[in-house]
Amino acid sequence: MDDATTVSEIPKILPDFIREVFSKASCIYAKHDVEDAFDRLASDISHQLADSNPIFLCVVVGGIVPLGNLIPRLDFPLEVDYVHATRYRNTTKGHQVEWRVKPACDIKGRTVVIVDDILDGGVTLAEIIHYCEEQGADQVFSTVLVDKKEARLPEGLPKADFCGLEVENHYVFGYGMDYKGYLRNAPGIYMVSPVHED
Repeated sequence: MDDATTVSEIPKILPDFIREVFSKASCIYAKHDVEDAFDRLASDISHQLADSNPIFLCVVVGGIVPLGNLIPRLDFPLEVDYVHATRYRNTTKGHQVEWRVKPACDIKGRTVVIVDDILDGGVTLAEIIHYCEEQGADQVFSTVLVDKKEARLPEGLPKADFCGLEVENHYVFGYGMDYKGYLRNAPGIYMVSPVHED
């Protein structure tokens, strides 16, 4: 928010508007498609990391739903922590990365698995990975539910180590991904109508 902008000047989003956004959106992946993607992710992660005693680092807020769906599928010892770093701040456009919370656990010498909802520009994930490496993590892996390859920025993470699904370069929401702070709870992955992309 601009320093000159007061809270009262920020337009309020009403529930009826959010219902309209949802009603005009297109479903890209239904719930069963997303659940199948979580099964594949869990299998891939288990195959590679089951014996590594990893810390799963949730990127709040978007990573909460993917992490919550993923870890019950993992049948091996693991720890969970979180980090809050964001570029969107309840908008549809990215800004500079803002750090709000850094991990509380000691990641030195550990295997860290960062879990987020989407890899688009890749700047936030790249910065979190860099932070974990600076803190002495032994290995750092990235896990995303969705990869939006065409949105990658030059300074962004080129590719996630584990990825569930791919989408084209459109604004999407659901399963943790939001539209202006809403619709993270949508039961699938949806593409926003062009009339609502701004």
